[in-house]
Amino acid sequence: MQHPAELSPLGKSSAYVATYSPEQLFPIPRAPKWDELGLSADTLPYRGVDIWNCYELSWLLPSGKPVVAIGEFSIPADSPNIIESKSFKLYLNSLNQSVFDSREALAEVMARDLSAAAGKPVGVRLRTLEEVAQEGVVVPAGQCIDELDVSIQHYDSPRPQLLSCNPGHQAEEWIHSHLLKSNCPVTGQPDWGTVVIGYRGAALDHGSLLAYLVSFRQHADFHEQCVERIFLDLQRLLHPEWLSVHARYVRRGGLDINPYRSTETRGLGNGRLVRQ
Repeated sequence: MQHPAELSPLGKSSAYVATYSPEQLFPIPRAPKWDELGLSADTLPYRGVDIWNCYELSWLLPSGKPVVAIGEFSIPADSPNIIESKSFKLYLNSLNQSVFDSREALAEVMARDLSAAAGKPVGVRLRTLEEVAQEGVVVPAGQCIDELDVSIQHYDSPRPQLLSCNPGHQAEEWIHSHLLKSNCPVTGQPDWGTVVIGYRGAALDHGSLLAYLVSFRQHADFHEQCVERIFLDLQRLLHPEWLSVHARYVRRGGLDINPYRSTETRGLGNGRLVRQ
């Protein structure tokens, strides 16, 4: 079956457009992947957001002087569409030789364009390099499980049957791994990420979790769907009182994508990890 992104600019030669061009944005419906996971827009078992950070953002002031900034875009996890990443990059490129009166004026235009593509309101923050530099890098929450001595045999597709827990023991913890890798479903390029998991429920066996996460290594899917699959597999196993799964992906093409899925409404920071 043809992946919806195969109709997008992804993996194709594209003309560089340097003046404002919102038509570059290419929405991809979430519904087919939701259906594959047994979900629908009305039955999502999580709340969440996809946070995109853009490190290659520039435009012109009325004087003709260029400005650079770092953009943060928050796309609701229940929006009808995701925005294909290369089309997002082409849209950002189209701002390079475009004039905007102020940072606030550009943010308003971007919020309008991105919300129209996503199908729900998208949050936009444009920050100075100094603001972001002062925040530095952060360490993921909880215990890192990457040094566990486990035998790994499966890399081709997610294998929830590898997961195990102790139903007789309840745990509340945060754990993380830097070993998440999957591939772009269109270009085959690798996507590298750190996944952070918090929950209260049946105690999760950490070694089984690590083997499960590594089983994504040759799996082809977008960032958002990988995180949703992890969330659902853990929810089915643990029957948790609460569960949060988020991934911080290494940037590609000046963009990093950071999906967050949770049963909770607790706030999520946007702290940059060392590989980002």
